Amino acid sequence: MTPKQIAAFAVGPIGAAAISFITLPIITWFFSQEDVGRMSMLTVAISFSTLLFTLGLDQAYVREFHESNNKPALFKQVVLPGFFLLLITLLVLLRLDNTISFRLFGLDSTQISYLVAIAILSDFLSRFFSLILRMQEKGLAYSLSQLLPKLILLSIIGAYALWDVDSVFDNLLMALVVSSLSVCVVFAWNTRGTWLKGLRESFDFQYLKSLLNFGFPLIFGGLAFWGLTATDKIFLKELSSYEQLGLYSVSVSFAAAAGIFQAVFSTVWAPTVYKWAATGEGLENIHKVTRYVLLAVIVLFSLAALFSWIVPYLLPENYKDVQWILIPCLGYPLLYTLSETTVVGLGITRRSGLSMLAAFIAFIINLIGNWFLVPEFGAKGAAISTCVAFWFFFFLRTEFAIYAWKPMPRALLYGYTAAAVCMAIFSCIYSAGFYYYHLLGWSVLLVSIFFLFKLDILAIKNVALKMIMK
Repeated sequence: MTPKQIAAFAVGPIGAAAISFITLPIITWFFSQEDVGRMSMLTVAISFSTLLFTLGLDQAYVREFHESNNKPALFKQVVLPGFFLLLITLLVLLRLDNTISFRLFGLDSTQISYLVAIAILSDFLSRFFSLILRMQEKGLAYSLSQLLPKLILLSIIGAYALWDVDSVFDNLLMALVVSSLSVCVVFAWNTRGTWLKGLRESFDFQYLKSLLNFGFPLIFGGLAFWGLTATDKIFLKELSSYEQLGLYSVSVSFAAAAGIFQAVFSTVWAPTVYKWAATGEGLENIHKVTRYVLLAVIVLFSLAALFSWIVPYLLPENYKDVQWILIPCLGYPLLYTLSETTVVGLGITRRSGLSMLAAFIAFIINLIGNWFLVPEFGAKGAAISTCVAFWFFFFLRTEFAIYAWKPMPRALLYGYTAAAVCMAIFSCIYSAGFYYYHLLGWSVLLVSIFFLFKLDILAIKNVALKMIMK
């Protein structure tokens, strides 16, 4: 992709994160900590449904896009099986006396159950619509589709505060559902040229079978990855309280600022690397990209830790621990992004089973960590367990990719990331009493990059200067 195309894709995540930084404090001041915790359980339900019912066919779409001669037919093949399976499942659950609302939120409400079902369906469709824009490299349309729902959510929450609407969970959920529906509608409009043509194509069960051969292992990998990312919230709900869950979900939301980097990179990286694989060109750049991403990961980890003291000024008093909890919460977006550069060998060789195994092992590690840490440390324990689990996830994906494809230099990768994880754990538990050690540790880590990444920094500087001169 050209710098201009990358910038177009970056507008959405950056703008959405900026709007979220405005919206999140408003929500914490307007709604109870329990309701903020319940909101995170909606995210758990949506992510589970999207990962499970896509059947791994979303990844098959990305993998086969550049090699397919009929892209609308490919889209129909990947979206219809999961959509109808999800629709049937939701209809069954809605007949079971508010099972959805009670299991997720501890509330007995038919209205809430139906709202959750609508949000799940719209997010499922949005997942596939967004893939069309990604693979067609329509960065601006992709970005605008991300910005609009955030603006709508901010507008609704702002209207609640302005007009003194009741601060109850039903109203918060309604705002989230309207936001989710809006992104689905916008994505559908922006991709209508593909899916309308796809509707007229015949359904090829033999073709679907070949796609499932690639995607089927990813069903289990998707479940394992969902467990890896959702275990912390479930354990907080079951072994702690909705208050701790609310504290944790706000910390995760602030750490999601690093998700800008993850979203932009993942959006650009997958189509680019598979295009390299299809043409047999550019694969020598993978190691170089990995070093650049590692550099970005260390810089973002360090800066976030050094400036986390700003966060308490934005939130109510009962959220003061967010400044420490958000540091290990950075492990998910940053280590996951780094692993995307080291795991490409599994995608190129179609060894998706090894990717599933990495997610499953990391899930077990997170399960054990949360079991021991959440009862004693609450939100802090959940953050630490997930951060450690994602380091092992990154480590396993890297080693499996080397086994399946070819070796890569990784001493610097493991050394730097392990140091960042250890300091994140220290900061989360001890920084309130040893603040100067916290500052010293992260400062040393940040300064060290100017010695070990000197040539990389100079290369980035030269590219930036050339872009400015143009």
